[in-house]
Amino acid sequence: MRGRVLTFNPADGTGLISGGDGQRYQFANAGLPAGPAGVMPGVEVDFQVENGAAVGIYVVPLPAGEKNRIVAALLALFLGHWGVHKFYLGKTNAGIIMLVCGTVGWLLLLPGLVNMLIAFIEFIIYLVKSDQEFYRDYVVGDRSWL
Repeated sequence: MRGRVLTFNPADGTGLISGGDGQRYQFANAGLPAGPAGVMPGVEVDFQVENGAAVGIYVVPLPAGEKNRIVAALLALFLGHWGVHKFYLGKTNAGIIMLVCGTVGWLLLLPGLVNMLIAFIEFIIYLVKSDQEFYRDYVVGDRSWL
């Protein structure tokens, strides 16, 4: 069955999965044959149910052809002051705001400088996040800013 990890506590190795059937299933480290690497809230998993608990849990790889965090980071670094990375991620409203501030905003100086700072911070954030976190926050999620 497919589902999403709702919570995971690495300290004691337990967590909760929301299954595709609408039920919630608890799991423990013993149910993770590949180990706890990559298991975090929001990650899609494939699992089996035994005695009401999730076992045999595997993280589902990201779909091919999705937005790449490295490409988004490079766009933020080199063309971020115009919001090109926002358009790449499908965040059109945020892209338009950055485009206006990056062009017309230079007349006032401050919006253009703020744009460059935001783009540089987002460049760093994109590089620091794992592929799963980036996918969850910026591709699937609604996150547009920082």
